[in-house]
Amino acid sequence: MDEVRRAYGLMAEQYIELFGRSSEVHVDDLDFIVRHLSIRPGAVLDVGCGPGHITAHLRSLDVDAAGIDLVPEFVDHARATRPDGRYELGSMHQLPVPDGSVAGILAWYSLIHTPPGDLDGVLAELRRALAPGGTLVAGFFDGDEVVPFEHKVVTAYFWPVDEMSARLRRAGFTEVERMQRPGTAEPGHRPHAAIAAVAR
Repeated sequence: MDEVRRAYGLMAEQYIELFGRSSEVHVDDLDFIVRHLSIRPGAVLDVGCGPGHITAHLRSLDVDAAGIDLVPEFVDHARATRPDGRYELGSMHQLPVPDGSVAGILAWYSLIHTPPGDLDGVLAELRRALAPGGTLVAGFFDGDEVVPFEHKVVTAYFWPVDEMSARLRRAGFTEVERMQRPGTAEPGHRPHAAIAAVAR
């Protein structure tokens, strides 16, 4: 994860300018996230929160959401621009929360840089943090097979949605909804998928 931290740190200012507002999130994606993570009572952890824009959107809906990210520049920005929120440095490989302590987790494009051999361990860590019946929402790049590609920041991976669902099932989740959207000819608009899954 050191490579990911360094790469996003170098591009943090540009990333924040391009993507650091909830208005930059596709309306269907935001609806999907809110539908599954408007959890009350209970804490929601935005893992890989970046500049904190989706965390803040959930908080605006009275969700007890907190953000965690491994990039100091993102956490500093989130704290400075959203002082009413909670944003911490940390890694999804070792979440700073007790077992079964959160009602929901958002992993919105925060799994995309995880090598396939490491994904099961990360999903197990997310499951550890979730209370039974808690909800995980994950967004990722959809593809026909698990393959790396040259992302603008650092190497990322395509995941077939069925394969991601199978990995979630092995980690102790049950899928409850999925969403897919094809890519477009516009540069950077790759096929998208999202899964909502409940901790068994």
